[in-house]
Amino acid sequence: MNESLRLTPDELRWTLDTSTLPFATTDELEPLDEILGQDRGVDALRFGIGIKRPGYNILVTGAPRTGRMDAVKKVLAKVVQDGEIPGDLCYLNNFKDPEAPILVRLGPGFGARLKKNMQQLVEELKKEVPKLFESSEYLARKNEINEVYEKKTASFFMNLEKQVKEAGFALVTFQGRQGQQPEVMPIVDGEPTPILKLEQMVEKGRFPREEFDRIKAKHVEIKTEIDSIFLQIRVLQKEIQEKNRQADKLMFSNLAGDLIAPLKAEFACAELDAYFRHMIDDMVDNIAIFFNQERPPHMPVGDPFEQYSVNVLVDNGEQQGPPVIIEEYPTYRNLFGSIERIVDRSGVWRTDFSRIKAGSFVRANGGYLVLNLLDAIMEPGVWQSLKRALKSRKMEIQTYDPFYLFTTSSMKPEPIEMDIKVIVLADTYLYHLLQHHDDDVPKIFKVRADFDSTMDKTGESVLRFARFIHTQSGEHGLRAFDRSAVAALVEEAVRMGGRQEKMAATFPKLTDLLMEADYFAGQDGRETVLRDDVVRAIEARIHRSSLIEEKIQDMIDRGSIMIDTDGAKVGQINGLAVYNMGDVMFGKPSRITAATSMGKAGIINIEREADLSGSTHNKGVLILGGYLRKMFAQDKPLAVSASVAFEQSYSGVDGDSASSTEMYALLSSLSGVPIKQGIAVTGSVNQNGEVQAIGGVNHKIEGFFACCKAKGLTGTQGVIIPKANVPDLMLKAEVVEAVRQDRFNIWSVANIEEGIGLLTGKKAGTRRKDGSYPKGSIYALADQRLKELAEGMAKFGKQEDKQEQA
Repeated sequence: MNESLRLTPDELRWTLDTSTLPFATTDELEPLDEILGQDRGVDALRFGIGIKRPGYNILVTGAPRTGRMDAVKKVLAKVVQDGEIPGDLCYLNNFKDPEAPILVRLGPGFGARLKKNMQQLVEELKKEVPKLFESSEYLARKNEINEVYEKKTASFFMNLEKQVKEAGFALVTFQGRQGQQPEVMPIVDGEPTPILKLEQMVEKGRFPREEFDRIKAKHVEIKTEIDSIFLQIRVLQKEIQEKNRQADKLMFSNLAGDLIAPLKAEFACAELDAYFRHMIDDMVDNIAIFFNQERPPHMPVGDPFEQYSVNVLVDNGEQQGPPVIIEEYPTYRNLFGSIERIVDRSGVWRTDFSRIKAGSFVRANGGYLVLNLLDAIMEPGVWQSLKRALKSRKMEIQTYDPFYLFTTSSMKPEPIEMDIKVIVLADTYLYHLLQHHDDDVPKIFKVRADFDSTMDKTGESVLRFARFIHTQSGEHGLRAFDRSAVAALVEEAVRMGGRQEKMAATFPKLTDLLMEADYFAGQDGRETVLRDDVVRAIEARIHRSSLIEEKIQDMIDRGSIMIDTDGAKVGQINGLAVYNMGDVMFGKPSRITAATSMGKAGIINIEREADLSGSTHNKGVLILGGYLRKMFAQDKPLAVSASVAFEQSYSGVDGDSASSTEMYALLSSLSGVPIKQGIAVTGSVNQNGEVQAIGGVNHKIEGFFACCKAKGLTGTQGVIIPKANVPDLMLKAEVVEAVRQDRFNIWSVANIEEGIGLLTGKKAGTRRKDGSYPKGSIYALADQRLKELAEGMAKFGKQEDKQEQA
């Protein structure tokens, strides 16, 4: 029986026959220009990129280091070759409403050209405007307008002086009060006398009251006339100022129009035509800035000509196709831009249209934006804003600072129409979590590109893998790999894939291995990478991360962790566990013991009682009770209390891969038949006694092999694994060689009966029609023990009843 269940060396590891590789070194191969092993994900990517419909953004899912980002880059690189280049985006000052800057869309490269031309225009105006207003034509027109004003004003004053003189009054202007209305005073005794003084003279009897009343009435009449005249003069002044302004505007408009005409012709845009009209009006209103005079009070501190500049938000002049932006740090500012604020010399926060900055979301407009989902969710405000922009297909740049309760900017730039494809990378767990909790995800991410961690191992895929090695060698400047090195890499990929018919698709990790093997080849001065270099790279990688593994092994060797690898004991067995440290996995044995006695408690999971057992392990222990009831409790009650424990385990235990191991320990305890301690066991069990597949089978076998090797291989030691795990075996060459030399053994079993037979050297026994088992078999001994426990319980119960009656 042992030999029929014992695996041959050929079953323990798949090896690649190097004679099947049609090359000597990878230099003879063509580079691989396709994405290896991810047909499903790549097809989904191409579909999502190709369909131009709202909501068809892409969620790329899969395990990390499966080459998702490289695949996205390669697919996009091909797509954008023939794609249309999007135009430039610019913000201009809104002279009517500075808080709402104007968005202008131009062709690729035209934004920078407009900015440069506008700078040249302003510089030209700064030189030509002063000359214009010093020209003879301008001065003649100004003089003509002013002469009309002066003539009318002089006529007003001549008529006024005549009327005043005839009425016996005089116009008196005081020094230092130029520009103010003159005083009207009556002439008394040949001298102008103020009304107030005259009134005082009347009160003292020095001037007749009747004459004063006449003079005062005439004074009011003349004063009213003067007020009317000065009102007409002020209206005339405004008319003259307006005429001067219109003249200035006409002169300036003609000059600016001549300079702007080439711009209008070059940038045929309705928004720019309106902008130029408003700009000229604003320049006329603030024409003093061209003469280095005092700035208008409404104009902020700073360069007064900055308001006539162009803020090129997005410049696609250098693009060869649609933009592809990979945002590796998607903060709100990096992704959606911002409106910057500065403190001017007066200590006031201010901003304007020139402070609007684009983020990668806007810069990718017309193309593709790639980012990581976890990063986007972790950043404040990013995920909600991204969803909002994708649903509305608009982007409104705004000031965003989550750590302030209010913002100092009320600027609201014109929203940008978005035509963008967003590609988000996420692990599978986060994707399903988001699908469940966020109703918007299915609406705006309608395409899922799922990347696998493995691919089928075929002759074609092996050859393509070799071409992949050649491609990576070229990209990273590595040496050529000979066929033996390629075979070693393929075998390692199969081991990483977890099954003999699969290969790992974690290409970034494999690329790292290529560079490490190249390093060892360089250390030995070789021009070609050999199999030994790959093996050294693998071993060096394990050695760098195996400190904890070595410490545990040292504790086993010293006896601190008690593991027996020879002899036989009742109710004691070696289980196998896998430790996953993130960058490395390794297996080590763990002693499992079982103790049985009379009682009604059933199987007691000590790990659970100590709150160290996970739910999956609890389920596995409960299944053991079901199997025992099926096999031994059909004709009697199961009157047993059994405790199962992982000895020297002080951390959590989970998984059901030790359930078959625990079953063997229980059967040994019940039957009294010892278990060979040189055999370790792994495998889960169901209620029918079938041994089921588990994970980490290679690491578990290698872990127990290391323990046996340290204590001395006897040829009787080995590991029992589930039969379903045989296709998963890719053991280290050292273990395979030990099996070949009969120094170590690996058995595969399909059920508990086969396993207990290997462990005890006795047959399990098959139930007869009358429900009994063959005499001397494990099950017969266990059944007899359970029967004795049941009878003992009954007898003990009767004795208790008699004592109570007495």
